[in-house]
Amino acid sequence: MQNVTRLCHTKSIITVNGQFPGPRIVAREGDRLIIKVVNHVPNNISIHWHGIRQLQSGWADGPAYITQCPIQTGQSYVYNFTITGQRGTLFWHAHISWIRATVYGPLVIFPKRGVPYPFPKPHKEVPIIFGEWFNADTEAIINQSLQTGAGPNVSDAYTINGLPGPLYNCSAKDTFKLKVKPGKTYLLRLINAALNDELFFSIANHSVTVVDVDAIYIKSFQTDILLITPGQTTNILLKAKPSYPNATFLMSARPYATGQGTFDNSTVAGILEYEAPAKFPRSSTVSIKKLPLMKPTLPALNDTAFAFNYTTRLRSLANAQFPANVPQTVNKRFFFTVGLGTNPCPKNQTCQGPNNSTKFAASVNNFSFILPSTALLQAHFFGQNGVYTTDFPSTPLIKFNYTGTPPNNTSVMNGTKVVVLPFNASVELVMQDTSTLGAESHPLHLHGFNFFVIGQGFGNYDPSKDRKNFNLIDPVERNTVGVPSGGWVAIRFRADNPGVWFMHCHFEVHISWGLKMAWIVLNGNLPNQKLPPPPADLPKC
Repeated sequence: MQNVTRLCHTKSIITVNGQFPGPRIVAREGDRLIIKVVNHVPNNISIHWHGIRQLQSGWADGPAYITQCPIQTGQSYVYNFTITGQRGTLFWHAHISWIRATVYGPLVIFPKRGVPYPFPKPHKEVPIIFGEWFNADTEAIINQSLQTGAGPNVSDAYTINGLPGPLYNCSAKDTFKLKVKPGKTYLLRLINAALNDELFFSIANHSVTVVDVDAIYIKSFQTDILLITPGQTTNILLKAKPSYPNATFLMSARPYATGQGTFDNSTVAGILEYEAPAKFPRSSTVSIKKLPLMKPTLPALNDTAFAFNYTTRLRSLANAQFPANVPQTVNKRFFFTVGLGTNPCPKNQTCQGPNNSTKFAASVNNFSFILPSTALLQAHFFGQNGVYTTDFPSTPLIKFNYTGTPPNNTSVMNGTKVVVLPFNASVELVMQDTSTLGAESHPLHLHGFNFFVIGQGFGNYDPSKDRKNFNLIDPVERNTVGVPSGGWVAIRFRADNPGVWFMHCHFEVHISWGLKMAWIVLNGNLPNQKLPPPPADLPKC
């Protein structure tokens, strides 16, 4: 626990090594990482290495009650995994309750020695991690929300590298500053570690070149504004202006919000500052304050058209060195609805969810997932019965006009259901947003795999019409994708990684409400296609 002050509020937060945000992990493609996590706080803890493939190392993936029981107070666990075939920016974060609000940090993976970037080598590299600051205790916020069935209280600020910046009360001293030299190129490694908000980001009077998302190189393109959902990373090249501009520039982020609920409608800003040339008098901070401060223009809060157009620009490099191995044939097809719903209010209790008579819930194919009390991977590996069932539906049990007039019955079903996939199955999954309690963009994250985003559209998915527009040549490959508000997205992946793999919305509030499920991938026949037994120090429930 560490006392941290932001917005003139001091509170005790959970940190890694006393740092907020947590320490940066820097590795190289092919490295083996051995990370010992010791729990010195009263809460149970578990850490997820977001976007790491975890080939044959599913015990190290980290989501609590999925691949491991959490690390209890006074206990420790060693995460041991190798980074195979990945380079770029990822991040790590707590994966239990809402603890990732303060427990997160960058995971930077350099290419193998001697392998260049497929873009000009930058002068300097800077991680920029977006977070969300709450003055109140986040565990109290979500516990109260689950108790009453209402939506949780929203954050008080967004942060860049833990700092809210000059647009918030009391925070001018807590501002991230990026100092640049004229004419030089900088690689900014953007990470969205916010709890519940997609973010637009822009730097005043500067265009940037997007070169990589979710640690996969893409066909680079220029933009003034980008969109990044929780769980996503984006590497951008910022080319500083050729000569000293006599101005400073805000780099700002604010939410892209599509749901019906309340959200934190504020803006985080850092400052881009140019190093003054030597012929200037030694520029004191006073002269910097006198310079004009330029501000960027960000899209409207609900600009879904911008979001859709931006994401369609993302394409894999798909060249000889960095191929896009898109499964061309499919042997397992799934259609999942994702959205909100309700659970009934328990007897003798008043609830504050929809109609003041229910509790908010969220679901996949109308099943709201209940976390088991034993980790799924353990139950699967040791053949324990009664922990989960394997009858997760491959399509919704009840069909309706998913994005039309919302249905009268908003109830969800509850259970711990999984889909079982044979080793190396070629999977196509269409995820369809629903308008039940309001259409909303959902950033869906799949553990253990990257997937190819082969199509997206608005309204209800229509296979006869939409399938022929799928991009099987150079679709973007990533680990987290926004299901468009009032629309659908189609992805493909090969189930080449045995284990139990969590899939969920990366909005923490929706995870808490049950917008999650799991895939079990069975072993293959060869030794390198099997999940090894668990490490001896695997935490016990």
